[in-house]
Amino acid sequence: MTRDEALAALDAGRVVAVPTDTVYGLAARIDRPQALGAIFSAKGRPPDVALPVLIGRWRQVRLVASEWPRTAAAVAARYWPGPLTVVVPARPDLGPLLGGDGHTAGLRQPRHREVQWLCREAGPLAVTSANRHGEPPATTAEEVRAAFGGGEVSVVMDGGRCDGVPSTVVDCTVTPPVCLREGGVPWPWVEAALR
Repeated sequence: MTRDEALAALDAGRVVAVPTDTVYGLAARIDRPQALGAIFSAKGRPPDVALPVLIGRWRQVRLVASEWPRTAAAVAARYWPGPLTVVVPARPDLGPLLGGDGHTAGLRQPRHREVQWLCREAGPLAVTSANRHGEPPATTAEEVRAAFGGGEVSVVMDGGRCDGVPSTVVDCTVTPPVCLREGGVPWPWVEAALR
């Protein structure tokens, strides 16, 4: 499917499978509550596991975060776009829709040009790996179609093989920040950016 078809589906409040610099993801606009709920349902994801948010432009941070701590700014400036997710306080109107504790949001600016374009055009997107909860993530468009052949996903963008390392997740709501998951950016590199 084309970029324009994916954008139209997102605007209509549907779930779209997108390629990223890590793996394929299920995506929905953050201002479409039904679509966010559809991601949880399609994936079988427990609501206490929050959906991360991808952005296409720095100014989109304010559409998701209620605060942008200095530590988040420091590591994001060094490692965005790329496999680094920063957890920050979420806007009160958005946090509960993303799941988890409802007070925080994980933000990342991806490197993959297709999902970057979608985020710039559609706004911030809640995106989680394209797989049933507990199963391995899809690394090709064909694997996405096989996993979600029941109509849960409206559009599958084919971006080739996506089998990158998952993002490093750093919690910037606490001082000092802590590593929640080490991934594509080694934790010592993150610590160095915080000095």
